[in-house]
Amino acid sequence: MKNSPWYEQLFENYSKTYDKEVFTQGTLQEVDFIENEINFNTDIRILDVGCGTGRHSVELAKRGYKVTGFDLSKDQLNGARQKAKGANVDVEFLQLDARNFQLDEKFDLAIMLCEGGFPLMDTDEENFAILKNVTSALNSGGKFIFTTLSVLYPIFNNLKKFHDENKVNGSFENHSFDLMTFRDRNLMDIPDDDGNIRKLDCNERYYAPSEITWLLKSLTMKNIEILGCEIGNFKKKKLEINDFEMMVISEK
Repeated sequence: MKNSPWYEQLFENYSKTYDKEVFTQGTLQEVDFIENEINFNTDIRILDVGCGTGRHSVELAKRGYKVTGFDLSKDQLNGARQKAKGANVDVEFLQLDARNFQLDEKFDLAIMLCEGGFPLMDTDEENFAILKNVTSALNSGGKFIFTTLSVLYPIFNNLKKFHDENKVNGSFENHSFDLMTFRDRNLMDIPDDDGNIRKLDCNERYYAPSEITWLLKSLTMKNIEILGCEIGNFKKKKLEINDFEMMVISEK
């Protein structure tokens, strides 16, 4: 695993720790928001991209929706399947790479929340491939709801302060934000589920609202909304400089 990308190393033997992270505690309200966006129509098919331990997938299934979730991490998927079994719901969980996947069926809604793959990739081309594949998996008229890192935050705020104040798991050191690439490189010491410390060289891409709009328009998506995003408090709010994430809603 040491030669694999940092995001693969991060999610190895991490499912229990992941579910305790501060940014995974708002599932119920987040699913409330998703339901409202699809008018509580339980007939639709939902695709959960980078589903992790399945917190959104399982909650949606509990409310009567048909959900397929996929993730690159085998460990995260094992946690998701255990969660679905414990909730006595049927969710199809698959191990797939969002940069290169094809499914036989089309979906009416795709969600990609809490940095579900995008924007963790090492190149902009890989991140774009994720958007391209997800939008291709949608039916005409289908919705795509995802969250991503907003470049407005590191331009106007301190990333180290955000990390420390929000008690994000692991240490955050030697970080550098590049204004030319909108990428933040940082070294993190992160414990796995057994308490073993992994030293990860993280590389995350922050996006400008205009970039996201252009990328989606190039994929023929329409009715694009860029909103401010607060964990566990999803709502239609204007994106501001203090929003670490932005929420993006669009239609095919």
